[in-house]
Amino acid sequence: MSLLRAPRIGPALVVLVALVAVTAPPATSGSANVRRYYIAADSVRWNYAPAGRNLITGLPFGRDEDTYVQNGPDRIGSTYLKSMYREYTDATFTKLKPRPPEWEHLGDLGPVIRAEVGDTIEVVFRNHTPFPASMHPHGVFYDKNSEGAPYADGTSGADKADDGVAPGGTYTYHWAVPERAGPGPADGSSVMWMYHSHADEAADVYAGLMGVIIVTRKGMARADGSPKDVDRELVVNFEVDNENSSLWADRNIADFPGKPKSIDKNDEGFEESNLMHSINGYVFGNLPGLTMKVGQRVRWYVMGMGTEVDVHTPHWHGNTLTVMGMRTDVVSLMPAQMVVADMVPDNPGTWLYHCHVADHIHAGMLSLYQVQ
Repeated sequence: MSLLRAPRIGPALVVLVALVAVTAPPATSGSANVRRYYIAADSVRWNYAPAGRNLITGLPFGRDEDTYVQNGPDRIGSTYLKSMYREYTDATFTKLKPRPPEWEHLGDLGPVIRAEVGDTIEVVFRNHTPFPASMHPHGVFYDKNSEGAPYADGTSGADKADDGVAPGGTYTYHWAVPERAGPGPADGSSVMWMYHSHADEAADVYAGLMGVIIVTRKGMARADGSPKDVDRELVVNFEVDNENSSLWADRNIADFPGKPKSIDKNDEGFEESNLMHSINGYVFGNLPGLTMKVGQRVRWYVMGMGTEVDVHTPHWHGNTLTVMGMRTDVVSLMPAQMVVADMVPDNPGTWLYHCHVADHIHAGMLSLYQVQ
């Protein structure tokens, strides 16, 4: 848990709960199989370009890249304070659960939550950040006390306790996984849903609070919930992380530039420098771990988030995929859209994987994937 001092923030559309553990009653699911997760929102120092160079060109950063990654008197650079979901081993929230090598590529995304149709997901959530936070899921079944989003919905009392968990607070979310949360008639054996904080939705997401839920068709799951007919799963999020609108914006300005008092937050150049065109929180090829082997059944879970500038067209060089029965090597994403794409790679090598929007290419929304 970080001891970072909270910046001053204005009123937010949230309902704070007391700094004690609160447990909501579970949604009705009829399932005896409960998959329990211990997830915290943590304060993290995140580097969008940890290699310190452009791994697409193999060269040091030049002037164009420096716009986004170079620290200076009036620039933050590539490292920011963020809020991120991280998984712990138990309800004490004292020991992080190690992230397996196959999920190294998740980057700034939270842990993968798995379920088979018929299960119930239980998330014990702890907020270690200095801001209210929540967990709002897409797709699964939840009652009002596990929605994780504040608005005038006619509820009160305990049904509001999930909306925004106060700093230091704990809350338990219960999400049922009925058939309508699983694969449809045209889907494969698994589908993805996103989860994210909705206490202050846009600022929370820009701060980094996002993750995915993977739901497998009934009878098609291994013991860990993964689909039996898939050898490799990859999760990727295309997003222009607008650090100008993050919960941490003021703190990042105070901590990282050489002369923070010289900064005009409304200056176009400064604003542009904080638009991190990232894939899983990495820019200019710094995303690690997109690896697979020839002949493997690879399932890509692809999503986008953000504003009107977040129209993305992820493109895989070298291999093709099937999406809803159609052969392609490009998919389209709007904010909060989710696409499942299946690949059986037949072309070994290191290949480019990037958004095909020209401005996004220029700003670093590129990565590499490797077929061994």
